[in-house]
Amino acid sequence: MAEHGVVAAGHPLTAQAGARVLRAGGNAVDAAVAAMLASFAAEPLLTGLGAGGYMLVAGGGLAPTLLDFFVQAPTRAGDGSEVELRAVDVSFGDAAQVFYIGPASCGVYGTPAGVCEAVRRWGTVPLEELAAPAAKLAREGVALNAGQAYVAEILIDLLTSTPECAALWAPGGRLLREGEVLRNPELADALVRLGREGAQPFYGGDVAGAVCEWLAARGGSVQASDLAGYAAVEREPVRMRYRDRELLTNPPPSAGGTLLAYALALLDREPAPPTLAAVVAAMAAAQAERTPQFVEGLGEERFLERFLGSRLGATTHISVIDAQGRACSATCTNGEGSGVVVPGTGLHLNNVMGEQDLNPLGFHLHPAGRRLPSMMAPSVLTREGGVELVLGSAGSNRIRSALLQTIVAVVDRGLTVDQAVRAPRVHFEDGVVFAEPGIDAAALGEHERVVRFAAANLFFGGVQAALRRDGELTGAGDPRRGGVAVSA
Repeated sequence: MAEHGVVAAGHPLTAQAGARVLRAGGNAVDAAVAAMLASFAAEPLLTGLGAGGYMLVAGGGLAPTLLDFFVQAPTRAGDGSEVELRAVDVSFGDAAQVFYIGPASCGVYGTPAGVCEAVRRWGTVPLEELAAPAAKLAREGVALNAGQAYVAEILIDLLTSTPECAALWAPGGRLLREGEVLRNPELADALVRLGREGAQPFYGGDVAGAVCEWLAARGGSVQASDLAGYAAVEREPVRMRYRDRELLTNPPPSAGGTLLAYALALLDREPAPPTLAAVVAAMAAAQAERTPQFVEGLGEERFLERFLGSRLGATTHISVIDAQGRACSATCTNGEGSGVVVPGTGLHLNNVMGEQDLNPLGFHLHPAGRRLPSMMAPSVLTREGGVELVLGSAGSNRIRSALLQTIVAVVDRGLTVDQAVRAPRVHFEDGVVFAEPGIDAAALGEHERVVRFAAANLFFGGVQAALRRDGELTGAGDPRRGGVAVSA
């Protein structure tokens, strides 16, 4: 039994950092922030100070709130002055994807602002104390586990794309392997500064100046005014009934929460538990709605109500539940990283402007200052007014399908949170059904093309989840991405 709470995250060191804070009397948000900061050192391929994300808090007397600190389009995007995006091929073994990197792929980062705003609003532990263990990890180094080594291997072209990035990941000309230590003293220094000085250096001080100067010399778009004008934004979460629960998730201008809510609402019309074919059909219906009109409409006032009303009649994640029933669900992403490491700052900048999944209408078309339409959907499921399930996922377009199946497994099938996270998954996209081992092909229904993976794969996301059931707190980390849960 967890006495103080439970933390589920994508790396043991990330989860342990959060659990230590819970044991010391911190709340769910304190723990999530400590875990986020630790993840910058332990999971640097997925997140960092040059990344963006979202945090959803609820329960235990906290008003449900979504804190948006996702990546924002820079001012010069679209004026033709950017250098070309560089394409790199990434193979997941049984499927491949193209990512775009380089200075033109960098958007306005949000994690420093998000961390500081979360602590200001809900924190009980000083940020300097939360940042110190993360800085120590970055300075002393973290040995690559199997999951991080695998991600590094499939991203080798990105990690060796610039001398600065290669110096971290391929010292001596060879990519770091499992068991070898990644050290980043500049990140350690930056985390110490964040803890002591807050976000100001990263948006209006010397760090911001160094980032803008470095990018300007290489054809990037981020300007000083972009950083100076950035702020974390409070939003009202999406609320959607599912069975006898209420889902709280990420609202527009993010896309993922809206599409997750839509898919669940379709399943809610049918008896429980839904068939696998019905789950895939709901995925297909949500995918079909991601039209140019949908993407453009996300920025409009009251878009969510119009979208759902007209149809229904009516990539790391951290999940925390503390002993008082407060929940914090935080998802952050660096994309895959741009390969642009700004000397002296500790920042590996995101490549969100080069993410096809976030730019379905074409690159550099988002208006300046707009948050990109992320698929990330940190979520909380409540029952009878109390938090039941806290979850979120990495995995780009696979986020909503991973979360959909995890919710169905817990709510409709009564699985434990660990069983639900480990259960084999499917994903529907562009007319293709991707399936992990253990999926019954006959239960999928009729589809023209089914791609079967040889093993469970990080392609299908990385769900980190915490569950309160019958008074007991449990958690689960997704083995597809080396995730773990730690009780406090």
